[in-house]
Amino acid sequence: MLEIKTDCAPKALGPYSQGIKVGNFLFVSGQVPLDPQTGNLVEGGIAKQVTQVIDNLESVLKAGGADLSKVVRVDIFLTDLNNDFPIVNEIYSSRFIGSVKPARQTVEVSKLPMEALVEMSCVAYSEEA
Repeated sequence: MLEIKTDCAPKALGPYSQGIKVGNFLFVSGQVPLDPQTGNLVEGGIAKQVTQVIDNLESVLKAGGADLSKVVRVDIFLTDLNNDFPIVNEIYSSRFIGSVKPARQTVEVSKLPMEALVEMSCVAYSEEA
């Protein structure tokens, strides 16, 4: 088991790793829309927050030898499923562009850390063990 760390994604908000690599699989912890340089929540609504979250996932994936094309599962947590789901899907589709899309679940939650509107975690397969 190998801990994955990068300064290109926000530091963990608690006692957990940004990512863990086990064999060829990379498990990326939930990412909220924090700017990795400032640690501040990205303002400007759901579209900007989803973009930042995927950027953060991508940074941890890269540090672990993978990228978005290697993601096999994504978990998405939203505070407003009815209004934000279509926007999330549009941005998600533009970033996860492989012919085979990852398995996914999307659930509504009452609250997320730092008043974020969205959080995502993922599992990827990496050619590098």
